Amino acid sequence: MPDETKTPRPIDRLIAIMARLRAPQGGCPWDLEQNFATIAPYTIEEAYEVADAIQRGDMTALREELGDLLLQVVYHARMAEEEGRFDFDAVATAIADKMVARHPHVFGGAEIDGAAAQTRMWEEFKARERAAKAKAGGTPPSVLDDVPLALPALLRAEKLQKRAARVGFDWPEARQVLDKIEEEIGELRAELDKGAPPARVEDEVGDLLFALANLARHLKVDPETALRGCNAKFERRFHAIERALAAEGRTPRDASLEEMEALWVEAKRREA
Repeated sequence: MPDETKTPRPIDRLIAIMARLRAPQGGCPWDLEQNFATIAPYTIEEAYEVADAIQRGDMTALREELGDLLLQVVYHARMAEEEGRFDFDAVATAIADKMVARHPHVFGGAEIDGAAAQTRMWEEFKARERAAKAKAGGTPPSVLDDVPLALPALLRAEKLQKRAARVGFDWPEARQVLDKIEEEIGELRAELDKGAPPARVEDEVGDLLFALANLARHLKVDPETALRGCNAKFERRFHAIERALAAEGRTPRDASLEEMEALWVEAKRREA
């Protein structure tokens, strides 16, 4: 007989809590109204908060944010279980099986010569998975299959470029990407000079951003991380402008652009 006094594992407790929240009788009204689509934005938000805690080096926050992200997995699994599709154990089993299959050098007899060879093998495995899915669906496989539409645009651009690069569709050197960026800037200038409609300007800005993501990939810089760092830098320097003006009893609305630019340069000098 099971030991009724034994404390349940934390994951089992969390699964039971979610089942209780979603119970038709006595559950939480808000939780009962949710579905996969309404919960998906929270899932994305929690993943970003995990990344933010890592970037800040805040391990306490990271522990909490990982818990919030785990809750999202449990939430989706519970809704799927209610529909008779799968449960949390099926989710965990599937990823465990996948990790074993993708690491035959660890869980089998294969030998891998370094991280680069492991990466190539991993990509070959995923390519076979995509081909099998495409065959099952009756459509020709593409190297661009399964790049999620819901990814942030910069991240998705990078992933699309990586996929294309694996079959040789890529610039050989980063300097050639810089030339492409200059070309895209020229095209954007031309559209602005002739008063192009917003849709054309948007298209050229998109081309420029795509080229910038390509450059980041060639330089082995994560564009999302780089932009987050730039955002943080902008916040620090703008806060410095606000503090300097507040010391004079003013706000940015009371200052000229030239004054704020001078304070920006000073904040930048201090950081350096």
